[in-house]
Amino acid sequence: MPVDTEAPEDGAAEGGEGLPINELFASLQGEGELAGVPSVFVRTSGCNLRCWFCDSYHTSWEPTHAWLGVDEIVAEVREHDQIDHVVLTGGEPLLHEESVALLERLAELDYHTTVETNGTIHREAPIDLASVSPKLASSTPTGDRDPKGDGEWADRHEERRIDLEALSALVEDYDHQLKFVVTGSEDLPEIEALLADLREVTSVPVADEDVLLMPEGQTREELDERRVAVAELAAAHGYRYTPRLHVDLWNDAPGT
Repeated sequence: MPVDTEAPEDGAAEGGEGLPINELFASLQGEGELAGVPSVFVRTSGCNLRCWFCDSYHTSWEPTHAWLGVDEIVAEVREHDQIDHVVLTGGEPLLHEESVALLERLAELDYHTTVETNGTIHREAPIDLASVSPKLASSTPTGDRDPKGDGEWADRHEERRIDLEALSALVEDYDHQLKFVVTGSEDLPEIEALLADLREVTSVPVADEDVLLMPEGQTREELDERRVAVAELAAAHGYRYTPRLHVDLWNDAPGT
């Protein structure tokens, strides 16, 4: 897919109608309660956060995209005529107002839609599953964990990574899963504190069975270092474990 090197870096992209699309491909859903389900992935570019371990580097740290209108996106999705699940992902897809128009069109065509979001933005749209991944302190690009090494994003990321109001609205309005990227057991106190805060402010139950722990890792080797430990943490605390099938199967190659 051709790309615009002046792609959105922070906040919603500007460029008229349509969406900045980094990738559009068919694969298996790799994470969460729908892991293994054939899906078409529509990946937008641009993000308001900068996780140091971001597995979509070219939507955040060095964002690239091609501009596609909603009609063009839907036409490409429909080419995969055996697939009825669409995953809108990023970057942060809810940055872009036009994501709502895309989701409305997909709903009209009876697609099941999953939106993968960091939980800092809420929009009203026909979303079948909000796959919300709140970012923990371990995601902040500090010190030698900053991919660019300039420290520019550490404070902005830390200030923005949790928005309880938006998170609560997503949980209240949509079927949801709360998917946490876990780097180690030291993340558990923060996860449990955040869940307690969320349960204080939301009007709906936040069930442990909707909390998923996922090992951080962009390669099979990195997952091997954490997979068992994270699974044991999930079992010990009554949460669910989710794999990263696209990493296990294809080592997180583009288009998977």
